[in-house]
Amino acid sequence: MIYLPVLLLFVLYFLGIPIAYALLGSAIFYFTFFDAGMPPDLVLQKFISSAASFPLLAIPFFVMAGSVMNYSGISKRLMQMAEVLTGHFVGGLAQVNVLLSTFMGGISGSANADAAMQSKILVPQMVKQGYSKSFSAAITAASSAISPVIPPGIVMIIYALIAQVSVADLFVAGYVPGILMAGALMITVTLISVKRQYKPSRDKRASAREIGRQLVDSIWSLSLPFGIILGLRFGLFTPTEAGAMAVLASVLIGVFVYKELKLSHIKSILLDTIYGTATVVLIVVSASVFGYYLTWERIPQDLTAMLLDFTSNKYLMLGIINIFLLLTGMILEGGAALIIIAPLLVPVVMALGIDPVHFGMIIIVNIMIGGITPPFGTMMFTTCSVTKVPVVEFMREIWPFIVALLLVLIVITYVPAIVLFLPSLF
Repeated sequence: MIYLPVLLLFVLYFLGIPIAYALLGSAIFYFTFFDAGMPPDLVLQKFISSAASFPLLAIPFFVMAGSVMNYSGISKRLMQMAEVLTGHFVGGLAQVNVLLSTFMGGISGSANADAAMQSKILVPQMVKQGYSKSFSAAITAASSAISPVIPPGIVMIIYALIAQVSVADLFVAGYVPGILMAGALMITVTLISVKRQYKPSRDKRASAREIGRQLVDSIWSLSLPFGIILGLRFGLFTPTEAGAMAVLASVLIGVFVYKELKLSHIKSILLDTIYGTATVVLIVVSASVFGYYLTWERIPQDLTAMLLDFTSNKYLMLGIINIFLLLTGMILEGGAALIIIAPLLVPVVMALGIDPVHFGMIIIVNIMIGGITPPFGTMMFTTCSVTKVPVVEFMREIWPFIVALLLVLIVITYVPAIVLFLPSLF
């Protein structure tokens, strides 16, 4: 009976109840009917006190930074830089799509934001140049899985809060997996484009002078994420303060360098920030109440003991966990999956001696792949809704990209040095 709230959580979710209310409702159900010794006001107090967290302030700052960058011309410069570097490749605009997501990882930090933006900007251009609409939607969704892996990603901050690890370590660890994901997708795009004879978007490779001019124009956009990482590593500011610095730097660049940020943009930026923050934080604080129930019944400890009884081989355990996460990612939204599952699995992997930073990258990459995988992948639905591509057609095109990303997942799972190499340098 103690697992009934977990069952209720999934029932509510599949009935279409938002995940935040499903989490909160399941926890209140438990403390009302199963453990009457816990006064309801203490449950609500836990809900409110969970929001009073200094690290959580990083979320609205980074959400606002992403919105400011879209209005300030930073995102536009990143796209122009991507086009100069890869436009001459076979499948030029599809390659630009992937590289832009890699650049945008340090900007938006959100897979759905990246998918929506590129669906509006790049997909119509790809269709004009002869790419099928379903292929354009598929590569847009697949490339958006890179964004949260390249720092600063909001899911990294959430995982750091759950696993009690350094946000800066996670940020640094994300670069190599993100670059591997981009490389795997670009190779896949090349193979498909050669077969279908998709043309480059540029007649010839950009000259060194043209690349240099574009680099000078885009240098502020490209250097911003690295400035955040270096500031964190050298102790100049905390993750929360890093978010505030990202907003400040974006405003200064948009006003004084690119001169595209206007007073008229303030309302849109604030609305984007409020909506994005409310959605994430409501899920986080609801999950903290649900996590209170899990801890109260010692469910994480019981799960740890059960899995360790099954096997003490960490490589076999990682394989089992990956399969479980992939299946979960197909039916749960990525952020919700992370918040529900990470508290259960982190004790297991730590008991086996697996580095929590390494496991953080495994779980983040895994749930991002789940986000583009049918039947409930959120980036799939975001892309299909914006581009008006039927889900059935999208499913036919997405599988090669899912296979490419799964190969990267296997590599970072079983070669931890790839993930931990950069953090160890610092």
